[in-house]
Amino acid sequence: MLTIGYIGNGKSTNRYHLPFSLNRDHIFVKTIYARDLTKKVWTQIPGVNYTNNLDDVMKDPTIQAIVVCTNVESHYQFAKMALDHGKHVLVEKPFMLTKDEAVKIFNYAKEKNLVIQCYQNRRYDSDYLTTKKLIDSGILGEILEVEMNYDYYRPETPRRIQAFSKFNSFLYGHGVHTIDQVISYFGQPNTIHYDVRQLLGPGRMNDYFDLDFHFSSFKVSVRSSFFRIKSRPRFIVYGTNGMFIKETEDRQEEHLKLFYMPKGNDDFGIDLPQHYGTLTYQDSEGCFHEEKVQTEKGDYARIYDDFYQSIFHGKEKSIKDEETIHTMEILEAGIKGCL
Repeated sequence: MLTIGYIGNGKSTNRYHLPFSLNRDHIFVKTIYARDLTKKVWTQIPGVNYTNNLDDVMKDPTIQAIVVCTNVESHYQFAKMALDHGKHVLVEKPFMLTKDEAVKIFNYAKEKNLVIQCYQNRRYDSDYLTTKKLIDSGILGEILEVEMNYDYYRPETPRRIQAFSKFNSFLYGHGVHTIDQVISYFGQPNTIHYDVRQLLGPGRMNDYFDLDFHFSSFKVSVRSSFFRIKSRPRFIVYGTNGMFIKETEDRQEEHLKLFYMPKGNDDFGIDLPQHYGTLTYQDSEGCFHEEKVQTEKGDYARIYDDFYQSIFHGKEKSIKDEETIHTMEILEAGIKGCL
């Protein structure tokens, strides 16, 4: 069993981590650290020790791994502190502030013979897994273009924020999801075209991005905006034999927001038929077909399975260091044009 402690007791820990780590028999959540225990936004988990003393996590010899779920500015500090205390580390995304920080912390973990990796849970989105499986099947022929959209209509967010922040930008906070999906599946592109904007003007929040990843024979576009009153399809794939379109996104987050948890609910995060994507293609005899594609099951807990396997069985990390480093490099390059 892997015994873990958390640094941070906010939305990240309670919405995107605990429902999944608590749903694995080989994971034991022992302690959660928070600077202010008087905040009662999230219900405390029975049997878990809550503390405002960092030593209760760092110096506990029974805690083998620490999960860092704080603001990105403190990721490096807490990750290094955990490594200094002989703990393996799982860090929320974006992993670090810069590529240089990422390289330094990976090298330091290797020196310590410890595992550190980024919590790229969106690799286990159901819509992403379904799209990958369909591309791999070859039914679309040669892939020509892929569109990946991650839209919101939350104009109050950029209107409320009056100053630009590089590390708390829309690209860093949300682009990191889809950029990692591109890099992990398609690999490193030949070139990238960046269109990263502040729609409300210079000095305001970065609230829009459109990145084109150019590979040898196809293009992948990653797009997102806070001002899309009607979201674009989550995935569109064009191939020489047809296309696939997935309108709706993975439903794990939807259920989490409703406090409908994975533990004990077999239908957690599962698409209903109305959410299925549509495949349109021409077969080898020239006949055209259009059909619904049942969505694959997503499960963010698989990140914890991967982490566990790397620590106890020495398996190669599913989220490779070079992928995380390249994602950080893309984030840094993309945000440079904002003022």
